[in-house]
Amino acid sequence: MSLPVETAKTYVQILKEELLAAMGCTEPIAIAYAASVLRTTLACEPTRIEAGLSGNIIKNVKSVIVPATGGQHGIEAAIAAGVVANRPDKRLEVLTTLREEDVPKIAAFRERCPITVSGLDTTCSFDLILRGYGETGEACVHIRNYHTNVILVEKNGEDRTADYWEKNEGSKYIRSNRSLLNVKDIVTFADEVDLSEVRELLTSQLRMNLAIAEEGLSGKYGANIGKILYRGGEASLKDRARAYAAAGSDARMSGCELPVCILSGSGNQGITASVPVAVYAKEMGASEDEMLRALLVSDLITIHQKEEIGCLSAYCGAISAGCAAGCGITYLKGGRYYEIAHALVNSVAILSGTVCDGAKASCAAKIAMAVEAGIMGYEMMQAGSQFYGGDGIITKGVENTLRNIGKLARNGMGETDKEIIRIMLE
Repeated sequence: MSLPVETAKTYVQILKEELLAAMGCTEPIAIAYAASVLRTTLACEPTRIEAGLSGNIIKNVKSVIVPATGGQHGIEAAIAAGVVANRPDKRLEVLTTLREEDVPKIAAFRERCPITVSGLDTTCSFDLILRGYGETGEACVHIRNYHTNVILVEKNGEDRTADYWEKNEGSKYIRSNRSLLNVKDIVTFADEVDLSEVRELLTSQLRMNLAIAEEGLSGKYGANIGKILYRGGEASLKDRARAYAAAGSDARMSGCELPVCILSGSGNQGITASVPVAVYAKEMGASEDEMLRALLVSDLITIHQKEEIGCLSAYCGAISAGCAAGCGITYLKGGRYYEIAHALVNSVAILSGTVCDGAKASCAAKIAMAVEAGIMGYEMMQAGSQFYGGDGIITKGVENTLRNIGKLARNGMGETDKEIIRIMLE
């Protein structure tokens, strides 16, 4: 049965909303973006900035290097870099405008402008408020729920949000109906869609994410997880897929200035969902069209899982993307709904509950294990082996199992998330 036209259109729009270019880890880049909006709204350099952040943002910014800052990391570095860049129109690529000569300017701004950081008392996992003071008065920028979702721009008490949206086309975040996503319809969409509607999006995703993976394999970044797995090219196909995905994260978490194509608000998830599929497609001699249809499966199943889990949580998002990559590989191997559903249930049973303790070098290792779980889920299905309803959080039906994963992440791991944040801040 064909997918309803409106549902297919929504799926295309969801991909357009999700597959965005970003330079650097998306939480510090969202802070830098907010700081650029603040600087532009003030129309002068801030002399004092107050930052209020949800715990999950603090967790994901604490240890990661902010690109184009000469190796600086942390919230203050992200704010200073955004102010110096002063290009809110670039959104998650705001720091691409910085040059080597700007690095001393970032350090100098941090010296002369006091920046205070506090945790927000909020139920929203992604909540970010910057308030700045300068010669022209004070301004406030509020981003909530998603990295570019600016819900308030204010200057001297005057709401300028609508004016900001008008001057910066695309800044008003549009969110299509993700409740239409389900595994069966995703597979049908991948089979039927006219690839001309998504080809540019998907080839751009692969181009960016394979480039940073290659950089991670050739350079020295983080703990070099990708290089360890790659073994100079002597690794098995499975380990090469894991190596490429991990290498992209190695580079990205260590401040590499190459852009990535994000997915579900995360560059690591964008890399994990796409790169292993491309590695398998190349080894198999698959056509570009076959590879892109498999990539659609991986991307959309990642988004589908994350909709249940939430944008940021104690649940490692790379697990969702690695399991989805296994679904994309299953599709490449000729599997369709039945095979993909079983591979997905198998894979989520393996590593669900892996904690997210912030963006940092060890994300690359978690990505490698997530891809391993995704491929193992496929291999189990291929061998006629599976986990059954009643095995832990697994229940009958792939959609029911994914709902259980969402409950685990949102409800069960809520206190875990708070404890992780407390430990990191200590």
